[in-house]
Amino acid sequence: MKMTDDEMIECPEQALQMDRLRSIMHRLRAPGGCPWDAEQTHESLLSNLVEETYETVDTIKRGDWNHLKEELGDLLLQVVFHSELAEEAGRYNFDDVARGVSDKLVRRHPHVYAESNVENTEGVLNQWDAIKRQEKGNEQKPYLDDIGKGLPSMLRAAKLQKKASKVGFDWPDDQGVMSKINEELAEVDVELQALVEAGIGERNNLAEEIGDLLFSVVNLARRHSLDPEILLESTNVKFEKRFAAMDEALQNSGNNLAAATLDEMEHEWEAAKASKN
Repeated sequence: MKMTDDEMIECPEQALQMDRLRSIMHRLRAPGGCPWDAEQTHESLLSNLVEETYETVDTIKRGDWNHLKEELGDLLLQVVFHSELAEEAGRYNFDDVARGVSDKLVRRHPHVYAESNVENTEGVLNQWDAIKRQEKGNEQKPYLDDIGKGLPSMLRAAKLQKKASKVGFDWPDDQGVMSKINEELAEVDVELQALVEAGIGERNNLAEEIGDLLFSVVNLARRHSLDPEILLESTNVKFEKRFAAMDEALQNSGNNLAAATLDEMEHEWEAAKASKN
């Protein structure tokens, strides 16, 4: 006999925890449940989904494995929440979501579940890509069709480059990438000089060249299996810490950010940098 929502909550030892979570979510959305949960839509939850994803990433980066359990739970809740909304709309439910990804994993691992022979990670990835394109009917579509849609721009740039590299469209070595970065940097400099000399506010060309420069830098990171989004966030954190140390040092000397000169701020910045902040 299926337990009621209250029984699920009161007797978790008698229920599978996944079923318990789904039951709680159903209760929160039902009449007499939580007003906030009842008001949510797929669209209103987008920021929560993004936030929980990045908090999970941050926890992994910090190696906080105990806290990771909580963050994974928060991320799982987003999947359950969206599945509940879909079920209410009569589209599908969580079981359908789980079945879909399970079936996909079996189909795309024929070297495990069927008779395909691949010997290394590269072979697995190429096989996955080929099966994916066949499933989605993309054989006749542009090769980069729909790659990384909806991802942050840096992540999508790396994904586009990685996909292109699979058919050999890539620099043969890092020197080619560095030459391209230097080329793009020089073009940015040309556009900056043009703005100064012409004294105009038109920045379309400059914007395009800066975009090209960023794309080239992402390529360098991608070639070394480094996630550009994570790299930039690490630098954001480093900048924040050093700026805070600089601010604190200025205050300790009777100064403050508003009154300090650039030279004074630079001095404290270098001190923070030397202290590995």
